[in-house]
Amino acid sequence: MKITDVRVRKVLKQGKMKAVVSITFDNEFVVHDIKVIEGEKGLFIAMPSKKSADGEYRDIAHPINSDTRQQIQTMILDAYEKAAVEDDTAQPAEEMPETPFV
Repeated sequence: MKITDVRVRKVLKQGKMKAVVSITFDNEFVVHDIKVIEGEKGLFIAMPSKKSADGEYRDIAHPINSDTRQQIQTMILDAYEKAAVEDDTAQPAEEMPETPFV
């Protein structure tokens, strides 16, 4: 199974969560709500999770082995860094003149 699309939605609020990501496998299966988190040792991903009755958070979807997790994390963080660079180099849009309503 190959990751065929990575969509990054940056989080504008200050905090540890930097983005929310969706990844698509083989143009057929998507996983939403993967979080990019800034930790003490740098950026990492957190898989989508929900709070259980005992108050613990449990992953809804996650890789079975560490090699797959590393592959997913590398692709997501590369896409996040690319999005960050594009944001830094983007030119502000020119203001459009107001058009009166007729």
